[in-house]
Amino acid sequence: MSPTDHLAAGRQNGTSDAMTDPAPTAPDAPEAAPAAPGVRDGVAAIGLDGVRKVYPGRSGRDEVVAIDHIDVDVRPGEFCSIVGPSGCGKSTLLYIVAGFLEASGGSVRHDGIDVDGPGVDRGIVFQQYGLFPWKTVAGNVAEGLRARGAGRREAKREAARYLEMVGLADSADRYPKELSGGMQQRVAIARTLAQDPDVLLMDEPFGALDAQTRHQLQRELTTIWAGTTKTVLFVTHSVEEAIYLSDRIVVLTHRPSTVAEIIDVDIPRPRDREDILDHPRFAELHHRVWHLLEAPAADVAP
Repeated sequence: MSPTDHLAAGRQNGTSDAMTDPAPTAPDAPEAAPAAPGVRDGVAAIGLDGVRKVYPGRSGRDEVVAIDHIDVDVRPGEFCSIVGPSGCGKSTLLYIVAGFLEASGGSVRHDGIDVDGPGVDRGIVFQQYGLFPWKTVAGNVAEGLRARGAGRREAKREAARYLEMVGLADSADRYPKELSGGMQQRVAIARTLAQDPDVLLMDEPFGALDAQTRHQLQRELTTIWAGTTKTVLFVTHSVEEAIYLSDRIVVLTHRPSTVAEIIDVDIPRPRDREDILDHPRFAELHHRVWHLLEAPAADVAP
């Protein structure tokens, strides 16, 4: 269900019968507090509350705290990026949201429901493409459709539509080994989109690509996202990429990581990548994020 559908389902219009005789006036109810930023009707698309991940040490006694008390509410339909120092647990946090890893503490919710494992409501795109080498491009995308119960004919028809969306309609019958890295990542994105997840989780999907291909896929991703209104949680080590793509950027501290700051990218959309580099706000945001990344954890942690 899309964020728009969720919004429609969540609105209920109440009516009251007209009354002829006046009734005593009840005391005014206290005004409800406004919802916190990042929530819809009190519910975030992805809600992280006090999330921790602790790994046991080799000795069995010296545990390693990877992430500690992460609080983030991701808005329905927004593009939210996670950046942080190398090794701070960005991917770990994403895998906890995906349900692949269990948090050691705190809670993870999707639309107010606790996440207790993987689900088709949360699709993930990895840095390594993970395609089936024995299947064609169309066959790989169809796997995502079959996962949600589509029949063979429907899967074939819908696979063609998603391949058109990512610009690979003419490569449907090719095999992954015949494709460039950028084309393989397009297939991986199409396969995940074909599952029609509410939330698209992306773990540095363009990190292994050359600069030109990376920039091209960034543009295509923004177009796809704008057309589908998916909620996107995107892990990247590139500050420039985060600013270009995102509505908000979650900056993590060094390990044990917590949230240093959540930054609004208040640059109007649609954005042209070349123009955004000259936007006066870009330099300010870039400087702020880098300042947080380079600061010791004790200086930026709440």
